[in-house]
Amino acid sequence: VRDNMPEIQTNDFKRAIAQGKLQIGLWSSLCSNIAAEVISDSGFDWILLDTEHSPNEIPDLVSQLQAVQRGTATPIIRPAWNDAVLAKRALDIGVQTLLFPYVQSVEEAKRAVASTRYPPQGIRGVSVAARASRYGRVQGYLTKANDEICVLVQVETRTALDQLEAIARVEGVDGIFIGPSDLAASLGRLGNPQHAGVQSAMQDAVKRLKAIGKPAGILTSNED
Repeated sequence: VRDNMPEIQTNDFKRAIAQGKLQIGLWSSLCSNIAAEVISDSGFDWILLDTEHSPNEIPDLVSQLQAVQRGTATPIIRPAWNDAVLAKRALDIGVQTLLFPYVQSVEEAKRAVASTRYPPQGIRGVSVAARASRYGRVQGYLTKANDEICVLVQVETRTALDQLEAIARVEGVDGIFIGPSDLAASLGRLGNPQHAGVQSAMQDAVKRLKAIGKPAGILTSNED
């Protein structure tokens, strides 16, 4: 029997964005634990393991989470959809930060948050021996988990932009991610997120988020 039980993992990424610190990360769609291991120790603040547009499933994600443990980057998982079951499965394997795609309303943002919280704050299902609690070894995991969960929501349509501030102010939403490709499609510029109108919409969204003190994120292939 162990005398010193492990403590819950603190979410450095959540704390950093709450303090306004720039966090630079990398998308990982290769579904490879080796690739994840390499990039997790390459100086990035976060690594996103995608399941929306990548053929990643839970067993693949477990092996990638195991691979990034020795690195410096916080792992983030993007569920395939804003779905409580998908969120629960990702949380149970130990990820603490989720990026929910295609959130278009306050109600959908509230649903995303609720799926990550144990009752009474939410509807996350309870497992007493999942990987997230180091198979039950983390004392008090069930009462501490909610505080370490970071919820990011993707705003990627004209409809969502119209409700940007209201979505951002939902309790439990830690940051807003502007999805350039889907936003471009929504604005009639499919496949052209570099279009001036799309870029302008994204810049405006970031200014609006900054005005209310909510962290904003973006995906870009342009280093500058």
